[in-house]
Amino acid sequence: MSRPNESRKSFLSATTLRALPTGIWAMGLGSLFMDTSSELIHSLLPVFLATSLGASMVTIGVIEGVAEATAAITKVFSGALSDFLRKRKLLMILGYGLAALTKPIFPLASSIGWVFGARFVDRIGKGIRGAPRDALVADITPPEMRGAAYGLRQALDSVGAFLGPVLAIASMMLLADNIRGAMWVAVLPAFIAVALLAVYVPEPEHDSSRTSTRVHLTMADAKRLPLRYWLVVLLGAVFTLARFSEAFLVLRARDVGLSLGYVPLVMIVMNVFYAVFAYPAGAAADRYRPRTLLLVGLLFLIAADVISAVALTPLVFMCGAALWGLHLALTQGLLSKLVADTSPLEFRGTAFGVFNLISGIALLLASIIAGELWNAYGAAATFLAGAVFAAVAAAGLAGYRTTSTSSQNP
Repeated sequence: MSRPNESRKSFLSATTLRALPTGIWAMGLGSLFMDTSSELIHSLLPVFLATSLGASMVTIGVIEGVAEATAAITKVFSGALSDFLRKRKLLMILGYGLAALTKPIFPLASSIGWVFGARFVDRIGKGIRGAPRDALVADITPPEMRGAAYGLRQALDSVGAFLGPVLAIASMMLLADNIRGAMWVAVLPAFIAVALLAVYVPEPEHDSSRTSTRVHLTMADAKRLPLRYWLVVLLGAVFTLARFSEAFLVLRARDVGLSLGYVPLVMIVMNVFYAVFAYPAGAAADRYRPRTLLLVGLLFLIAADVISAVALTPLVFMCGAALWGLHLALTQGLLSKLVADTSPLEFRGTAFGVFNLISGIALLLASIIAGELWNAYGAAATFLAGAVFAAVAAAGLAGYRTTSTSSQNP
């Protein structure tokens, strides 16, 4: 009796994938190309900072944390501005374009300050595009398909995050471990992403009854966001505190014995699992209780941190990286869906901006703490602390009892 039901679910998932709007595919492919560019650089940048520029682990943690917090803060303003202007695509293209323009700065950098500046501006670009893009996904997708839409975009984004480190390894091999030369390869995919999004992503038409009144850019608007939304924001912050910057995964790869040219393998392994499972996880979020999927995601994160802490060989460490990717697949698209489901249409951009602001602050704190722990007690302490925090988050989520059976509640 269960077999027809399972076949029907599989059929519905395939049908949903084909029925997703063209704009969702274009945004996914745009993310693929931009992430190919960004992850090529990011898979080499921590080692470049530590070996070529002499940066400490705390410095790397601060750079990564400040960069991501900058993106999060910018998302608040870009999200609110996209609600006010009703021009989500314009802001999205502006953000992608700014990120593309920063890509040549990394191989030209001669000091930590140059890298910090480039990373800072690059993340401003990410912040400008992030909330309008996430809101645009919800704007052009039927509510019953949002989980699949966010899952597909995350999956294609992760394919890019896989291709970037592959290109990094290939470039390092061809260029005899010349990190600067390898970083130049990242420039072209970034500009392809901008062109693709400009041509194929539509600016949705808004109901005139809704657009007749402009959204005011005031903090008082936050009071109009429902309690369910703020619970999702809190949940996202807790998840982010349990997961510090992926730069520490790259540094740990070198720590367990991977040679310089093969360090990007850790990002490849992580993003293969992220890409493969992101869409199925997103589609599952349209049918199953979010809390169950989030709990499973936290369990994968705990296992990833423990394995990464005790690993003595690259092979064992790669198992931890794979579980880290599974955690991202199960949680990131789902959290975006929950934000979209719990926020009013007229404040959707603002809602994504605030969500990303709080998550960015949490990532800044997590990355600084991770760097301090690494410096004081070693790499194992950093990952074990992450496992402890993830376990506390899982215990809290498991103990939470929702008063509603709606699948929109975590």
